[in-house]
Amino acid sequence: MNQPPTLQLRHLLGLETLDAQQITALLDLAGQMKAVNQRRIKKLPTLRGVTVLTFFVENSTRTKMSFELAAKRLSADVMGFAASTSSLSKGETLLDTARNLEAMAPDIVVIRHSSSGAPHFLAERIGCGIVNAGDGAHEHPTQGLLDIFTMREKLGTLQGKKVAIIGDLAHSRVARSNLHGLHKLGADVHVAGPATMIPPGIEELMCTAHTRVEPAIEGADVVMMLRIQRERQGNDLIPHAHEYHRFFGLDQQRLKLAKPGALVMHPGPMNRGVEIAPEVADGAQSVILQQVENGVAVRMAVLYAVAVTRGLEEKP
Repeated sequence: MNQPPTLQLRHLLGLETLDAQQITALLDLAGQMKAVNQRRIKKLPTLRGVTVLTFFVENSTRTKMSFELAAKRLSADVMGFAASTSSLSKGETLLDTARNLEAMAPDIVVIRHSSSGAPHFLAERIGCGIVNAGDGAHEHPTQGLLDIFTMREKLGTLQGKKVAIIGDLAHSRVARSNLHGLHKLGADVHVAGPATMIPPGIEELMCTAHTRVEPAIEGADVVMMLRIQRERQGNDLIPHAHEYHRFFGLDQQRLKLAKPGALVMHPGPMNRGVEIAPEVADGAQSVILQQVENGVAVRMAVLYAVAVTRGLEEKP
């Protein structure tokens, strides 16, 4: 397994601070990892003796399982953390919990937290490698990487490609990571959603914003739908789910506005019949399950890159 010498990654906190060369290097490395995942024996000895702690304070299915599978395929030891059964539920602070976990000597901590900036907070205070698995409404860098990996795999390049991202942009850490990464790789990104779900100044992330879905989708190479994140909303920002689907949902008729064969994507979990029609989610243009598959390879690449940068990998 070869890691480019320019890819120095002590932590992965977000895509905002990575340049195009670093993102491309991670995508190339993920391509090597995907080849491993397609073998009969899906295992590398590379991180033997390395301990990866999955520190998830928010619920997760795909991301947590994907990281744990990625670590095991690299031969790392994996230790899981459940907030509901931990001392956090008794009032212990994030820092005290992290320091106690650090005392058990993990090498890499993969953290998901409801507070934006929690991974950055830990990276400044404990000695482990920190990988952000989603912090509040800030970023979800490995989801952004796996989305971009899937696009590049299908389209060949992101340069000049039109990518439409539709939905709850105000609360989507997935959208933020994608916006940072896609712009750096040369994509033309258009976003759309109800005015109540478009954060002020989103154009500063180098995208074109619309309050109607049709101009965003028209001529797009990729259409990515986002879940309405009611758990992050103080009040409902839409009148009704059926009304949302009527004006902003992706159905077969709206998909016809995109380029023939345009990719349909969704980071999950999906609300079928709300942001996306079932026949579109399960249709020939959908690459939603390929996103999940590619997530394992991307997370293997990230864990490997952090371990190599820190000198943790097993030497031949």
